[in-house]
Amino acid sequence: MEFTLQFNLAASDVARARAWYSEKLGVEPVDPDADELTYHAGGTQFVVYPSENAGSNKATAARLIVSDFDAVRADLLSKGVVFEDYDLGDDFRTVDGVLVSPDGEKTSWFKDSEGNILALGSSA
Repeated sequence: MEFTLQFNLAASDVARARAWYSEKLGVEPVDPDADELTYHAGGTQFVVYPSENAGSNKATAARLIVSDFDAVRADLLSKGVVFEDYDLGDDFRTVDGVLVSPDGEKTSWFKDSEGNILALGSSA
């Protein structure tokens, strides 16, 4: 089976979301004047669309995999991104906003301007 992956993120204020994605992640929509904003990043397509249900998902909506986790995380921090802390027991506890898996993989979670939960992860 072949397919292209697209994920969708809800926004209660699409203009605010567009500014956030531009300022924090450095991505621009294909058509900035559209009602739904389509982005291409890292071989993936995602759409930010208007919805009154924005930010209501309590799980990770998308994971951004990067080769230099520490540098990207520092860059996001410098742009005002706030990383979440989670404590779900000994096997799932962040320290200073970072979860380190037994295999050394790192993950940090943050929210976009609309309350969608995004994860920053190190590549394997």
